[in-house]
Amino acid sequence: MSNIENIVILTGAGISAESGIQTFRDAGGLWEGHRVEQVATPEGFAADPVLVHRFYNLRRAALTTVEPNAAHIALGRLQNVFAGEVTLVTQNVDDLHERGGASRVIHMHGELLSGFCAACSHRWRQAEDLSVETVCPACHTVGGLRPDIVWFGEMPYQMDRIERALRGCDLFVSIGTSGAVYPAAGFVQLAHAYGAQTLELNLEPTQGSAFFSETRNGPATQLVPEWVNSILS
Repeated sequence: MSNIENIVILTGAGISAESGIQTFRDAGGLWEGHRVEQVATPEGFAADPVLVHRFYNLRRAALTTVEPNAAHIALGRLQNVFAGEVTLVTQNVDDLHERGGASRVIHMHGELLSGFCAACSHRWRQAEDLSVETVCPACHTVGGLRPDIVWFGEMPYQMDRIERALRGCDLFVSIGTSGAVYPAAGFVQLAHAYGAQTLELNLEPTQGSAFFSETRNGPATQLVPEWVNSILS
C-alpha cells in the first residue's frame, strides 16, 4: 500500500474481545438478562433510570478488570508515529484505545467513562457510579444525568467529522466489526466512492467483506500489529 498519507480506521467489538470484553448482547438478544428496550433506549431510561444506571455501572466497573491488547497498542503506536494523519473511530464504549496509547479517538457510540447531563448538555469524565441522585458538575441539576452512551434510535456522535475524514482518506481499514449495522456499515462504500483503498481485518468473513478491496482473517492481536508494522516499515 504505497502513497498512503491519510488513514481512517474503524474498530468494533472484535478488537476488544481479546482483552476479555464481550458484547453484552447474547444469542437470545438479551443484554445481561435485560431486553434491549429496557437498558439501551431513551424510553427504557425514562421508565426505569435506576435499572439503567445499575446496568452501566456494572459495565463501567468491568473496565478496571481488563487491559489493552496488542491490537490496541499497535494502533496507538501507528497514530503517534505515522507521518500522515490517522483518524481512529471506534464503535466501542471502552477506554482500551486510550490506554493502548491512542491520543485521538472518536467514540461514535459514546463512552462508559463519560457522563451526560440532559439539562445542560455538559459532558465530563465519570469513572465512578452514576445514579438518579448524582449532581451535574456544571448546572447542579439532580436527576437529569445519564450514561454518555448512544442508545438505539439516537444518532451516533461526530458523524460529520467522520464523513469528512472518509471523503479525504487514502486508506480505510475496518477492524473487528461485523459490517452489518449502519451507519458504520456504509463507511467502506463511502471511502471507496472517493477513491480510497479499503482493508478489512476480522476474525472471520463478515456481511460487508465483499465491499473491501482486501480482507484478512484472523485474531486482531495478530493481524493488527502485522499490518501496522507493514505501514511503518
